[in-house]
Amino acid sequence: MTGTGSRQDAAIDAAFAGTVGGFTLDVAFQAPLRGITALFGPSGCGKTTILRCIAGLDRVPGRLGVGGEMWQDDSRDLFLKPHRRRIGYVFQEASLFRHLSVRRNLYFGHRRAARRGGGAAIDPDDVIDLLRLGTLLDRAPGSLSGGERQRVAVGRALLSRPRLLLMDEPLSGLDRMAKDQILPYLEALHEALAIPILYVSHDIAEVARLADRMILLAAGRTLAAGPVADILARLDLGPAMGRFEAGVVLTGRVVGHDGRYDLTRLDLAGQGISIPFVDLAPGEEVRLRVRARDVALTTVRPAAISIRNVLSGTVAEIAEEPATAFAETLIDIGGGRLRARVTREAVADLGLAVGQPVYALIKSISFDGGSVRGHPAPPQPDGPAAPIGKMR
Repeated sequence: MTGTGSRQDAAIDAAFAGTVGGFTLDVAFQAPLRGITALFGPSGCGKTTILRCIAGLDRVPGRLGVGGEMWQDDSRDLFLKPHRRRIGYVFQEASLFRHLSVRRNLYFGHRRAARRGGGAAIDPDDVIDLLRLGTLLDRAPGSLSGGERQRVAVGRALLSRPRLLLMDEPLSGLDRMAKDQILPYLEALHEALAIPILYVSHDIAEVARLADRMILLAAGRTLAAGPVADILARLDLGPAMGRFEAGVVLTGRVVGHDGRYDLTRLDLAGQGISIPFVDLAPGEEVRLRVRARDVALTTVRPAAISIRNVLSGTVAEIAEEPATAFAETLIDIGGGRLRARVTREAVADLGLAVGQPVYALIKSISFDGGSVRGHPAPPQPDGPAAPIGKMR
């Protein structure tokens, strides 16, 4: 049941090939035992089926190892039942026990896990603090908002002492305002927990903001896998990623704040950039999602222009789209890359070519709340949250 120190021992190692419910799955991937790995792709590509296979709810021929512990190996007729896999599962719907209070929902999973044994013990108070559930404990699930119910569902899953946390589009049923409210809590999980998370989504904005790595899926197969920043920068994956929301992830560092204009100044690979105010101290990192449609290009540095962010770079790649008006460009800005979606006419008029110096223009207003990771902590009705030290 235990590995021998191979590379798979430090990862989730999965491979499934077969048919379930008329759907054919043929995937193989690895994911690290820390951080968030996103399974991304359009509806019907197999994301939820993969989670169900990992949870043991569906059986497709293959293998599954978690940190060297084999949960499935059909070559040896090994298949652990779901209750033996120590998995926390957060579904699209919170699925709370409606007859139990929030407190009793949380402790239901905790008591069962304590009786079962195994897994890292998590203090319920730590989870309550992390997810800001203190003011909700005596309420009934029916009185909660959608975002509050999902926070409780996440807390219940954590208190089951999972080896692995599976999240199946947990924000899909929420409106944009509710999503923006719960995203900081999911970011807090990323920072505080040593539990790997497999996160299913068809929303590229969620993936860009939350995930460390991503597995891109189409029609039950793996198209690409790797760090989020690397996958998002690949122009050849445009059709699978969704061209309208295509973009990249960049990391900047806070330099200071301009209180007069409510702006935060960042250093981005040696170049300055301004975004709407974020409550972070100088020196802290900010993760930015920059959509290709929000980037304009010029071959001459502009003057007297309302766009505040002008970054110098070099054309690294151009991919024209046949039978359309558009082209995708990749701009190397030194320490990072931007995508810019422009017309093929613009490529011709500007004489754009690989290796050519250009300037990339980005409106500060394009960095809305959903495009920036590095916000202050979630609301704190119960005081500051302590890290879940027992999980580190």
